[in-house]
Amino acid sequence: MLKSLQKDIPASIVVFLVALPLCLGIALASGAPLLSGLITGIIGGIVVGIISGSPTSVSGPAAGLSAVVLSSIAQLQQFEIFLVAVMLSGIFQFIGGILKAGIIANYIPSNVIKGLLAAIGIILILKQIPHAVGFDRDAEGEFSFFQPDGANTFSELLNVFSYFTWGAVLISVFSILIMILWDKTPLKKIYFFPSSLFVVFFGVLLNSLVFKNYFPALYIEPSHLVNIPPIDGVSSMITFPLFSAIGQYQVWVVAFTLALIASLETLLNLEAVENLDPHKRQASPNRELVAQGAGNFLSGLLGGIPLTSVIVRGSVNVQAGAETKLSAILHGVLLLVSVLFFSQWLNLIPLASLAAILLITGYKLAKISLFREMYRKGYDQFIPFVVTILAIIFTDLLVGILIGLSVSIFFILKSNYKNPFLLHKEKSAEGKELLVVELPNQVSFLNKAAIKETLWDLPENSNVIIDASYSNYIDNDVMEVLQDYQNTIAPEKNISLEVRGLKVRL
Repeated sequence: MLKSLQKDIPASIVVFLVALPLCLGIALASGAPLLSGLITGIIGGIVVGIISGSPTSVSGPAAGLSAVVLSSIAQLQQFEIFLVAVMLSGIFQFIGGILKAGIIANYIPSNVIKGLLAAIGIILILKQIPHAVGFDRDAEGEFSFFQPDGANTFSELLNVFSYFTWGAVLISVFSILIMILWDKTPLKKIYFFPSSLFVVFFGVLLNSLVFKNYFPALYIEPSHLVNIPPIDGVSSMITFPLFSAIGQYQVWVVAFTLALIASLETLLNLEAVENLDPHKRQASPNRELVAQGAGNFLSGLLGGIPLTSVIVRGSVNVQAGAETKLSAILHGVLLLVSVLFFSQWLNLIPLASLAAILLITGYKLAKISLFREMYRKGYDQFIPFVVTILAIIFTDLLVGILIGLSVSIFFILKSNYKNPFLLHKEKSAEGKELLVVELPNQVSFLNKAAIKETLWDLPENSNVIIDASYSNYIDNDVMEVLQDYQNTIAPEKNISLEVRGLKVRL
């Protein structure tokens, strides 16, 4: 217990520091009040963290939902009406978890999941480079390729060279070097003080004491620091839904859309974060949907935006050494306490310090060794992996995943088209040459084309045996192929056919 606390507490602080500007930035990108992002982060940490069975996943406002939230608020015209839809989406998710809809997570190919992780890593690097050099025109939570200001991920990088803030550059460079060299110093033995936490304090002290007092030209202005809006108690944070709008048809459509997209993102992100867990622990996807449903219901009730399990927070949590879900819960508690009592201190943190943490996280998610590993597995694994990465970078998380899944399914179908059976020659007791088609344990409709092509190509006047002795299941489509072959093709080609072990008559 003590050993896990030694890791969970500092990890929760690191996740909290990263989540804080992301909560504000995603709310801004979603066209929602800034405080709604903080409410969502608090609920995602405390409520979802308590109910969820995942030891590593961290929930909060999701960048992948920002475009959907923005258009939904515009469609419903009032933020208070949108909150009703968020509440209803939580109920839909809760019901989905009870009905075990989370089973779909078991059917997501690993090449797509690894592509998702690598894509998030690359996006983190591309999106954090501007913040690392002090170009903070776009919000921290803005992760889509096409940005609200008309620029895109790559054109933004070109603008970076015109807006260098040298104080931010120095802080991010020193921070990255510290994190790279950290394990080679005696400081790595201090469990309660990981490198990512150290660089935050380092950035604050360097800017607030050294730059401000001795090198004013390098001093980073407030526009490049964390910016929590002033809060006068808990009541000032909360916006209640307009319950009278619950009968509106559009509210239910938006609610169902949010529930569907948020659930898919959660299941994908949960699977991805579990891949990062050094202990490879598994959490129930159905329980996760229940937790997300409860979280979104409360988020809508208290004035928050939709939440999901989030890869960026989860990966930072794993990289910071979290052992149990206490880290996620504590990060929510820290969000609540800090915005109420310590905002003036948190507003001293340079965005460049947080960018350095996310740049290192991005590098660890998209290591070159991962690309080599996937390449060695063959093109049927490598191509879906690369397509998923490119699709996510140039669209968004959900669209990219769907494109990656489509390509992966194509290769799965292609592999199933190949012979799913054995075709070999035998000699009968009379010395006749026999062609034996040995069917496997499970024969699905995916095998139909390959079986049909093979049977139809067998030469005339041959002796054929179809051996289904080992088959426990044969799809109806394949049975029809076997029937057509027995009743039509074999007689026409003068083929002597014997069917063995089939549990149903042709």
